[in-house]
Amino acid sequence: MTAPLLVIGRSGQLARALSRLEPDAITLSRRTLDISDSASISRILGDLLDRQSIRAVINAAAYTQVDLAESDKVFADRINAAAPEMIAQLCDQHSVPFVHVSTDYVFDGTNTRPYREDDPTNPVNFYGESKLGGERGVLNTAKKAAILRTSWVYDLQGKNFVTTMLRLAEERDELRIVCDQIGRPTHANVLAKACIAAIRHEGIFHVSGTGDPVSWAEFAKEIFEAAGKTINVVPIPTSDYPTPAKRPAYSVLDTSKFESEIGPLPDWRDTLRESFSRTG
Repeated sequence: MTAPLLVIGRSGQLARALSRLEPDAITLSRRTLDISDSASISRILGDLLDRQSIRAVINAAAYTQVDLAESDKVFADRINAAAPEMIAQLCDQHSVPFVHVSTDYVFDGTNTRPYREDDPTNPVNFYGESKLGGERGVLNTAKKAAILRTSWVYDLQGKNFVTTMLRLAEERDELRIVCDQIGRPTHANVLAKACIAAIRHEGIFHVSGTGDPVSWAEFAKEIFEAAGKTINVVPIPTSDYPTPAKRPAYSVLDTSKFESEIGPLPDWRDTLRESFSRTG
């Protein structure tokens, strides 16, 4: 019998996708494992790894509130930087592979081509800084660890850009959306499959939907088309929608390393349309 996966997180979109793909996975909610508390990690995760054979640990939990992180730095750092390092240490002690998810926001957005794994990092907000700290902690601690940087993750259930657009479309017939931040969307199912495929691989990999990069405004138009909704999208510059945290203007990830070493990734437009067709 194959040993189960251990997924840290239960309610987030990645954790839900992993549970669908791996129904026998052990999922740890925040109530069970508080990753902001080092004592909880040591006691709960350490004891579980001592008692049970685990195929791999996937960290699907993170502090993802980009704007709030600017004023909540201590808590964001505990979850995004300190916790992954400690989890990696426990995995290393038990010789269990560890897959950790990071973000395109470790880059500053000044590139004019998709970011490769070895490009210099330079976060422009604290969320990105905390996630970069987590990357460094994992790489410095675990021998069997893969880090997947991803971007613009969504599904049709959780709180994300797609569900926000659909909610707003029920209230308005025109939306003003930022048009000068460029990236590639990633369906949670695509990321979940990539996490499972990355088990026993080591190092940093970029994972996102493939295809032409888009702005948030262009992504919104694609969402409404896929959902069969007629909404007027008005493109606006970032300067017209100020936020506490700065965002990189360009955070497109080069996925060629993952695709050449692990497996292909689908075009984000195809995945978006398929997700709506399954719910239609």
